[in-house]
Amino acid sequence: MAERASTSEIRERIVAAALTLVREQGRDAVSTRSVSAAAGVQAPTIYRLFGDMQGLLDAVAAQGFAAHLPAKLALGDGDDPVDHLRAGWAVNISFALENPALYALIYGEPRPGVHMAAAETAERILTDAVHRIARAGRLRVSEGLAVQMVHAAGRGVALELLSRTEEQRDPALSDAAREAVIAAITTRSPAPAAGTGPVNAAVSLRAVLGQTTALTGGERALLEEWLDRIAQPPRPAPHHGPTDPTPPARPTPPAPERNQT
Repeated sequence: MAERASTSEIRERIVAAALTLVREQGRDAVSTRSVSAAAGVQAPTIYRLFGDMQGLLDAVAAQGFAAHLPAKLALGDGDDPVDHLRAGWAVNISFALENPALYALIYGEPRPGVHMAAAETAERILTDAVHRIARAGRLRVSEGLAVQMVHAAGRGVALELLSRTEEQRDPALSDAAREAVIAAITTRSPAPAAGTGPVNAAVSLRAVLGQTTALTGGERALLEEWLDRIAQPPRPAPHHGPTDPTPPARPTPPAPERNQT
């Protein structure tokens, strides 16, 4: 008599079946009936293990994203931290083009508050890459802002490419967007660029502050707060609208005094 499959084995089989359907036929192919047939289970089993179809899709996205991580981890550190960031960008775009339905499932419908372990790992990899640039003295904005800019631009470019047919995709788009973001967040050398000296210095010092033991915990927290404030991009001056072209009226000169007789 064959051994009965464990709950974890059944769960893995269902996720694998749904992942195959997403990759081969797209998200719309994932239904209770199609997954049940592909995994060899009854429909109630899906709801018992995943709650609903969205729960299953979340598990599929996590599994597919986990398969993307080895390529990112294989990049290593490299000599130039900015080139390392470029390599990570290329891995992201390649993953999107090779797995369009899966990428759209992961990034096409943002769901605030929903976290995937694989996605959090990928964000840590990007955060570490940006931190290396800051330690090298080449980051012109705060680390947190740089991470958000790279992530947003990379995801946006990938989804833009996926929205077009292969013939319509401009191969120069990814490179141009990548270099624009890199130019916005980095300097060419550790020397402060014109107009960004204090910001560049604050970001660089913030990146290596953890190496010092000369400060107390309170002193370090206060210095971190100051450096974070310096590293914020300058706010534009408030705009009060167009000036009134009508010149102000001239004051009326006082009337001459009359001699009293």
